[in-house]
Amino acid sequence: MARVCAICGRGAQSGSSVSHSQKITKRRFKVNLQRVRVKVDKKTKKILVCTRCLRSGRATKA
Repeated sequence: MARVCAICGRGAQSGSSVSHSQKITKRRFKVNLQRVRVKVDKKTKKILVCTRCLRSGRATKA
């Protein structure tokens, strides 16, 4: 199962970790997902939702 938001589809992004000596290594920025009970089609479901969707009101808690 991929760790993506069920509403907006946000997932992990890649970037670089830079040390003090400027050595660059690859790293991943993981999305902050919460398992939330949400009303979907007049039913309650537990889905993974990112905190941006929770704050903006795209997902309403059941």
